[in-house]
Amino acid sequence: MNHYIKRIKEVYPKLIIENVYANDIGQNNDVIIINNSLVFRFPKYEKGIVRLKEEVQILDHIRDIISIPIPYPEYESFELNEPGKVFTGYRLIDGEPFWNEHLKMNHVDSMKLAKQLVTFLIEIHSVSKKTLVMSLNLIDNNPYEDMNELFHKIQDKLFQFMNKKSQKEISYSFEAFLTHKEPIKTTLIHGDFGASNILWNPKKCEISGIIDFGGSGIGDPAYDFAGILSSYGLDFYNKCIGLYPNGSEIAKRVTFYKRTFAIQEALHGLKNNDNVAFENGIKEYR
Repeated sequence: MNHYIKRIKEVYPKLIIENVYANDIGQNNDVIIINNSLVFRFPKYEKGIVRLKEEVQILDHIRDIISIPIPYPEYESFELNEPGKVFTGYRLIDGEPFWNEHLKMNHVDSMKLAKQLVTFLIEIHSVSKKTLVMSLNLIDNNPYEDMNELFHKIQDKLFQFMNKKSQKEISYSFEAFLTHKEPIKTTLIHGDFGASNILWNPKKCEISGIIDFGGSGIGDPAYDFAGILSSYGLDFYNKCIGLYPNGSEIAKRVTFYKRTFAIQEALHGLKNNDNVAFENGIKEYR
């Protein structure tokens, strides 16, 4: 952490730093909180630097479109293109992660929270794709090509760690998805719409912010709902998908995407020598 503080001071020598602590949630970024009011994110990997640059562009583009508070980088450094040197910083958004157990609290109005989350998803999914491609140079990803590539990576890298039953189940799931193709209207998505990136205010019982747009890009809107299903279970997911326009059309793909999350975590861990991420992702398939 001292290395990160030194780097921030090099770029912003006038910034007075009174206290610092680390946030341990981030998988792709090291996150530190300065003066209890500023969040600085340092990509751990070279690929993360590219994603962070895209994230800054996206946040700048949607800041006046999204009604729920989202990060807006006020500090940034991309001059030295290497992990430990690149960073962004933004004002801390009030709130705490909205975990699944919070839904079980007596005073929680789950429908109110579902409406807030779906409002955010409607807003981000409605951003002009043409502008994103033309102005921000984002790639209009093909979900079937992305999943086909993921399937090949799983076969090449992870099947050796899996039991035969898991290999067959994964193969069947991917082959069914890739064979029975249906048209997908891609949109801007959050890309990592899980509990750790959804903040809420327990006293007001409302969503107070959405953070970490590092996975944002053009993709299948069903992917964001898979994050809700994975984080909060079927009952709350059903409330959310029921509030989303034409939700039944994307619901067919949500369960498939959810099943890929643990495998993707294992791939990430294997690629980046993160044994904790690898074991968390692969354990149910051994």
